[in-house]
Amino acid sequence: MADLNKAELIVDKAFKLAEADPRLYGSFIEHLGRAVYGGIYEPDHPEADGEGFRKDVMDLVRRLQVPLVRYPGGNFLSGYRWEDGIGPQKERPSRLDLAWKSVEPNLIGTDEFMSWARKIDAEVNLAVNLGTRGIEAARNLVEYCNHPSGSYWSDLRIKNGTKNPYGIRTWSLGNEMDGPWQIGHKTAYEYGRLAAEAGKVMKWVDPSIELVVCGSSNSAMPTFPEWEATVLTETYDQVDYISIHSYYGNSGDDVLEYMAQSEDMNRYISTVVSVCDYVQAKVRSRKKMMISFDEWNVWFHSSEADKKQEPWRIAPPLLQDIYNLEDAVLVGLLLITLLSHADRVKIGCLAQLVNVIAPIMTEPKGEAWVQTIYYPFMHASLYGRGTVLIPAVISPEYESKDFGPVLYLASTAVYNEESSGLTVFAVNRDPKKEMELSLDLRSFKGASAVDHIILDGPDPKAVNSAKAQAVQPRKGKLPVEESGSWTVTLPALSWNVLRFGV
Repeated sequence: MADLNKAELIVDKAFKLAEADPRLYGSFIEHLGRAVYGGIYEPDHPEADGEGFRKDVMDLVRRLQVPLVRYPGGNFLSGYRWEDGIGPQKERPSRLDLAWKSVEPNLIGTDEFMSWARKIDAEVNLAVNLGTRGIEAARNLVEYCNHPSGSYWSDLRIKNGTKNPYGIRTWSLGNEMDGPWQIGHKTAYEYGRLAAEAGKVMKWVDPSIELVVCGSSNSAMPTFPEWEATVLTETYDQVDYISIHSYYGNSGDDVLEYMAQSEDMNRYISTVVSVCDYVQAKVRSRKKMMISFDEWNVWFHSSEADKKQEPWRIAPPLLQDIYNLEDAVLVGLLLITLLSHADRVKIGCLAQLVNVIAPIMTEPKGEAWVQTIYYPFMHASLYGRGTVLIPAVISPEYESKDFGPVLYLASTAVYNEESSGLTVFAVNRDPKKEMELSLDLRSFKGASAVDHIILDGPDPKAVNSAKAQAVQPRKGKLPVEESGSWTVTLPALSWNVLRFGV
């Protein structure tokens, strides 16, 4: 058939990449726009609980099973005084947030956010300000959060209503310090020295913590990848992860070129892995540096609207991208890419979680609803836990202007021995042609098809809203098996989840 591509995927349980760290499905909440105020927190909303948190939002977050949330920023972090967000709410100061030209009322701070995170059953990746602040504020925050009692800051936590320490395991040393837009922007050497000394003292307070040091803000930064080489040379003994960030967008109408952008993420990760291994050899360390890809998403729809916002307001509607079907398919491609590097990428944070470039949106005093990108993220989080395998992908390809040859099929597989389940995630990049996919699963004797979940539609620009869910998953036909080979049709421009019992 002229309107059908054919591809093959060979999955063998002996070819293992790594265990997928559950934190790969983390997210991010920043004091930015309506993420906090009007997002997770709206005390006069009918669905607000006793602390002012929206229960309808928490229900949608719980469905995602987000294991880790990075907080409180983001660019906001580099001008933030964490002490402003503790103690009685009525005594907290309002501050100008220079990062987003907003007013921060500090009604939500460390204690409130930790309470919210526990309600959604998530850990917190707590970030310390290394822009306008430094070692002293960082060590004090670790003491406030993690020390049991008997010191000034731990006793203040108890006085503020939390007897037991939070036991926060993951800490970030600043945010995007390579960016000239950052408050307190530094050179790689300046930042590396500060991060090393701050991290050293933070681990003196609590030796059990893990530290994430800032890598590049994106792969197009003029300092990439020398930034990583310099920063890691200064911090290698102190830190456990290096963070990288990237956002993607479709400035034109070329769907195939847009679908190729996951190749940037793939090359970005591979380059950073190479730099990590170079520095490991350079400093003669036995430790293998891991990656925290703690900001990633599609972000471009709201750019013009954001330029028109009036400054110095509380919770202005910033970065409220409304996502369409093709955005959701690209998010699926990015998730496949992260899983394909699960041996080195251990933390991932979809940026962000509510209202700000987010899978979940809220109406003031109204409904909470989910965007198109909610679905592939949820599917990966629910079904992408276990051992990531290394499949052989045989697919026709097309020529991308920016990335060269790109396969129409992108796929990975995750085997969960405990639940006896195999999940194949697959994207058909082609916006016009269906794909006949042959799955070779002969190493999984007795496999049985359980489910085929599809996210697709006739209009790649279709979006969801509070009133209508135009884009949502549907059930596909189960694959047909013959002698260990399964055949399934992937619709044009689609995200697919194929689940098997093994």
